[in-house]
Order: sequence, then C-alpha cells, then structure tokens
Amino acid sequence: MKKIKDIIESGTLELYVTGALSQREAMEVEDILDEYPEVKREVEKIEAALMNLSYDDNFTIPDSVWEGVLNSIKGVRTLNVPKKSTNWSMMTGWAAAIVFLLGIFWMLKENNTLENQVRVTSTQNAVLKGKVSTTEEALASSQELLDIIRSKDYREINLPGNVAVSPESYAKVYYNDKDKIAYIDARGLPTPPSGKVYQVWSLIMDPLTPRSVGLLDNYESTNTKVFKLENIPDPEAFGITLEPEGGSESPTLTQLYTLGMVSP
Repeated sequence: MKKIKDIIESGTLELYVTGALSQREAMEVEDILDEYPEVKREVEKIEAALMNLSYDDNFTIPDSVWEGVLNSIKGVRTLNVPKKSTNWSMMTGWAAAIVFLLGIFWMLKENNTLENQVRVTSTQNAVLKGKVSTTEEALASSQELLDIIRSKDYREINLPGNVAVSPESYAKVYYNDKDKIAYIDARGLPTPPSGKVYQVWSLIMDPLTPRSVGLLDNYESTNTKVFKLENIPDPEAFGITLEPEGGSESPTLTQLYTLGMVSP
C-alpha cells in the first residue's frame, strides 16, 4: 500500500522512536500505528535495533534506518509538497535525530563496557581477597609456630639422619612434657614415594620399646612441613621411619630415617 510505504520511507518513524517529534506529530504517528499494523511492526523493528546494541558490540544500524536518514538529509524525495524547496526544518530535525541516535548508541556501548569492567574488577577483587585470606592464615600459622619455638614450655629435640639409610635427612621435635604435645618439623625429610608415609615413634631405649604417636599424612601438600601430634607418652627418644601407607604396628628399622634422644 503506497501510503504505508511513504510513511515508512519518510523517516518520521525514526524521529518518533528517538523522541524528536513534537507532541502533535507524535500523536499523529500513534494514530497511524493503531490503524496500520505494518507501520507498528516497523517501529518495533527500530526499537529492537536500539535495544540489541547494548548486547552486541558489533551491532550496526540497519540499512533501512540509515537510508531514511540520508534520503531525508539529501532532499532526495519530498512528500505532498506543491513545489520543490529545501525543507530546512526537516533537515534540522534529522540532524538532531542523528545526534540523539548516536548519543544513545554511545551511551549503550559505554554502559556495556562499564558492566564488563565491573565484572572483571569484581572477579579480581574476589581473587585478591582470597589471596589476602590465604596470606593471613599463613601468617597466623607462622606466628603460632614462632610462639611454640620461643615458648619455655616446649623442648627442642634434634633428630639427625640415620647414616645407614639417609644421612642427609634431619628433623626437629618441639615437645611439651606437660600437655603431651609434639610439633614435628619434617622439612629435612625427602618427599615419601607413592604408597609410603612417615611414621613417628616415641621410644623407650632399654629395653627398646617403640610406641607409635602418629603419621605425617599429606606430607607433600603441607607447606610448612610441621605436624602436630598429641597424647605423646613419656619418651626417651623420637624416631621417624618410612612405612607403608596407613602405618605399621612396629617400626621398620631398616627404614629408620632419623633418631634423636630426649635430654633429661
């Protein structure tokens, strides 16, 4: 229908969507929308084009929209005008509409970029917060170990390496006689092979009586290599052996890595 085509191609609908029409002109367009569903669909298409821009950085203005703009500015066509003349008011309106459209596109793009930046910043903050939390926990753990080392309640017992098995190995035990607690510093031990675990023994030397006081589980994943063991019976010595995973009822003396006497 020629009238519908003229309305769509006139550029008036784009001006209506951008709010560049006067109140009277806008009301006239709304009457047309009620009368012609085809025109209403064209308006919805223009509105959808604006909305889609906020979700797609590569979105381009439809050719039909730009064609309407360019045709009106160039004065390619006039509608129902008795004589050819330049419609300066229409050109001014289109210029304002173009500026308005470009402003909307720019704001939508800026908003989309800002939202992405906020998401990235939030992620970075979460990662940083996690690192800070981990650091604080590590510092708290280090401070606790320092307090133990400096405490008069703990005795330091050196466990040198067994020359016959692992002469370069060593360990330290911080032992609290009163609370029967021991902290084993096992940094001087090699990483146990798969299927093996270090086992700590409290020893009575005469007659030789070994008593298991615990396993150094998760050795490889423990950063400090310091292990807390409780309920330690009165020892004359501490020894560490390498045992099958899960531990043994009695120490494998051929796998005795370190041994140290407890001074009276």
